[in-house]
Amino acid sequence: MADKDELRQQMIDAFEGADYPINSPMDLVPALPNGPATKFESGDFSMTAMELNTKLGGGDFPYESAEAFVDDIMDQLEEQGHV
Repeated sequence: MADKDELRQQMIDAFEGADYPINSPMDLVPALPNGPATKFESGDFSMTAMELNTKLGGGDFPYESAEAFVDDIMDQLEEQGHV
């Protein structure tokens, strides 16, 4: 089982370098340490940034902060039973 707090922190660390507000997932790519291949892992959960983008809804852009963006991602992951 994934540690949601650990996963959330990994995502914040990866996405916080983006230039906020962000208007699309493409605004995040330059901030990611390994681009779309940046991987988020905890317990039995493992997804790349690209996988997150394809498996989750489009999001509610624009986002004003990494925390707001990650909160939305985590909510979607929980709703879909990934974490």
